[in-house]
Amino acid sequence: QVHLAESGGGSVQAGGSLTLSCVASGYTTNYYSMGWFRQAPGKEREGVASMSFASTYLANSVKGRFTISRDNTKNTVYLQMRSLKPEDTAMYTCGAGPNCPPDRYWGQGTQVTVSS
Repeated sequence: QVHLAESGGGSVQAGGSLTLSCVASGYTTNYYSMGWFRQAPGKEREGVASMSFASTYLANSVKGRFTISRDNTKNTVYLQMRSLKPEDTAMYTCGAGPNCPPDRYWGQGTQVTVSS
């Protein structure tokens, strides 16, 4: 059974930094893409960043501030977030799957709150 476990969320002031981690278990393929999505109250879920074997995607709203990376030996994907803004406040969810952006497996999410 596939399981994705996120960690690293929290509350920070604007301009601060956080690093999210997502550990995947239950599958062993390194060819799955992994990525991060976020959903703020009253808004639709949006893709923030994804990384496949061949490519990396970052939403325009986070380019220059967020970095996605992965450690295939640990089945882990990271989202390093810098210069956080109040509009980055959302529930951040990890995804994994054979497509990019990933669309098959999901974690429970970790809350990120940025205060002004």
